[in-house]
Amino acid sequence: MLAILAMVCAFLITYFGMPALIRYFRAKKEGQQIREDGPTWHAKKAGTPTMGGILFIFATVVSVLVFSIIGGLMNHTKLVDNTTWALLFTLVAFGLIGMVDDSIKIFEHRNEGFTPRQKALCQLIASCVFTVIYQHEGFQMGFGSMQLGWWYGLFIIFWMVGFSNAVNLTDGLDGLVTGCAIISFAAYLIIALVSGQNDVALFCFAIIGGLIAFMKYNHKPAKIFMGDMGSLALGACLAAVALLLHHEWSLLFIGIIYVIETASVILQVLSFKTTGKRIFKMTPIHHHFEMLGWSEWKIDITFWTITFICSAVTVAVICLA
Repeated sequence: MLAILAMVCAFLITYFGMPALIRYFRAKKEGQQIREDGPTWHAKKAGTPTMGGILFIFATVVSVLVFSIIGGLMNHTKLVDNTTWALLFTLVAFGLIGMVDDSIKIFEHRNEGFTPRQKALCQLIASCVFTVIYQHEGFQMGFGSMQLGWWYGLFIIFWMVGFSNAVNLTDGLDGLVTGCAIISFAAYLIIALVSGQNDVALFCFAIIGGLIAFMKYNHKPAKIFMGDMGSLALGACLAAVALLLHHEWSLLFIGIIYVIETASVILQVLSFKTTGKRIFKMTPIHHHFEMLGWSEWKIDITFWTITFICSAVTVAVICLA
């Protein structure tokens, strides 16, 4: 019951707070800078407010903390447990990295914020801190019965940085990442409930509530983008949730779209550098389909459907195993 209330709380904060945030960003002329090498028709999106992730991140943090504390008081247990703190740290830390990145783009009037090395360094530091927390709090450092110690710590860092960037790459069309993330977190919500990890379930409920409300303003034509602040945080949190549930590899299927988007970029770069030819018309792959004439809605619905099918199959396999 408290978890559902947390979802409602995050939904209401985001839904009713977003119009004011959009007005603020418009008044300050803090809008998105569009990639110069992107599809030409995206130019009309220039100036659309960005950093909308700040509100659903805030809504999630508030909702999780409030209802964790209420639950702790009602059950005479620890008010906020270590798993919850680990998830909130991930959400806020990667969100702050994205916020700085977005701010550089806005104030410098360019479509690139951090350099790749700067962004990677920040992500590595945040992932290392999460890994230290994970190890210090006695969470399982390995797969199943296989204990790997700090080798598993390296895997944690790779997983968090990798999926943080993968979701960031996917965030190129109105509503695309928002819809995929809702489905992905819903899948982990079911897994968490079945496995009795109520702290993870509470977090998933809250972030889903915030994202559902955000979709009202992010679907095509988007009134606001989540920015790197939202996408980096969502990707890292999906990795953290998968790790804390000890279903790490499930993210390759539940997050199949993020994997495909990232693979398309890697394959494009490798092909061009080795043969001088491109495999796709443009990457990440959602732009390839745009260049083929697909509408943004068609791409969104197709990618959401793939995410839903792969997530449903993965959840069924895990829960029935």
